[in-house]
Amino acid sequence: MTGLVAAVIVAGGRGERAGGGAPKQYRNIAGEPMIRPTLRAFLQHAGIGLVQPVIGNADAEAFRAATADMKTDMKTLAPVPGGATRQASVRAGLEALAARSPALVLIHDAARPFLTSDLIDRAIAAGKATGAAVPGIAVADTVKQIDAASMVTETLDRNLLRIVQTPQVFGFDLILQAHRRAAAAGLDSFTDDAALAEWAGQRVSVFEGESGNVKVTTNEDFARAELAHLAVLGDVRTGNGFDVHAFADGDHVMLGGVRIPHSHGVTGHSDADVALHALVDAILGALADGDIGSHFPPSDQQWKGASSDRFLAFACERVRARKGIIANLDVTVVCEAPRVSPHRDAMRARIAEIAGIAADRVAIKATTSEKMGFTGRSEGIVAIATATIRLPWST
Repeated sequence: MTGLVAAVIVAGGRGERAGGGAPKQYRNIAGEPMIRPTLRAFLQHAGIGLVQPVIGNADAEAFRAATADMKTDMKTLAPVPGGATRQASVRAGLEALAARSPALVLIHDAARPFLTSDLIDRAIAAGKATGAAVPGIAVADTVKQIDAASMVTETLDRNLLRIVQTPQVFGFDLILQAHRRAAAAGLDSFTDDAALAEWAGQRVSVFEGESGNVKVTTNEDFARAELAHLAVLGDVRTGNGFDVHAFADGDHVMLGGVRIPHSHGVTGHSDADVALHALVDAILGALADGDIGSHFPPSDQQWKGASSDRFLAFACERVRARKGIIANLDVTVVCEAPRVSPHRDAMRARIAEIAGIAADRVAIKATTSEKMGFTGRSEGIVAIATATIRLPWST
């Protein structure tokens, strides 16, 4: 089977067992909303041509906020609202893809954020080979079947049992027609798409799943997932950054992504935001990935007057591309004026927004140089930054 391969990411549930108010797919694991690594796994996979998210009816803003700075290019279709059940949500995603006529579709739960590229490879290969396939892992424990009185009626042969996961993969026309038939028949209680395909008469094969491809459902799952993820991200790195700009004519300075009124402006090829520039160098330093000048040379006219939030977003995306996370960003600003403290919280919030992390992972401090040197003479402004990131040991 050849042709376009698409993915439906099911993110329409409320996740009430996980608590925390917001739907679980928008809660953070290791510093980012759970839906992000799920989407990223499919967006970065060369074999996936289209990604169709399915979200809750009231979750458009939460989805936008969680994915605002993700590099999605043309792979990602606009999210569509799901239905009252998972089955209805999957059908909504399939119907949204129908005009694109993919040959294969992978259906994956947003609450399984730890799948690997290898698992997607196996899913695509199995789908092409058999037309309908699911990932499964062997059962390690003995399994008993019981009756209504909790009495054992049978000991099942665990060698013939598999715990089934997602992504499940199907010929697109096959699974779309199965969903339409089930909807027309008023059947909406299938627990996975393979069960629906089986009901429609399709034989389903099983390929090797992954023990790490867990579904995050409860608060305990979130805690375990956080610990497991941080154990993988054991390569803790720290980078330093430094930037300085001279004052010039103007009526404001950009600092930490915030416009601050001032008696002077600052000179610089971009918007001369010393705090963001220092942070970019700190992050790139932790990655051992050059510096801001090597990625955004001042000689390149496209960066003249550019907003520095683009530079910081780029550096943060470099961390995520290495499957890492940003643990902490710390900036010290040195100047006589403007006063930083009235704008501290706004700067922290803006940096956190650009970086895609919580504001409590961003620190802003300010000091003077006690009237000494060029900062003491109010000739310029300095920022010193430190970034702590975590990367997988394999990078």
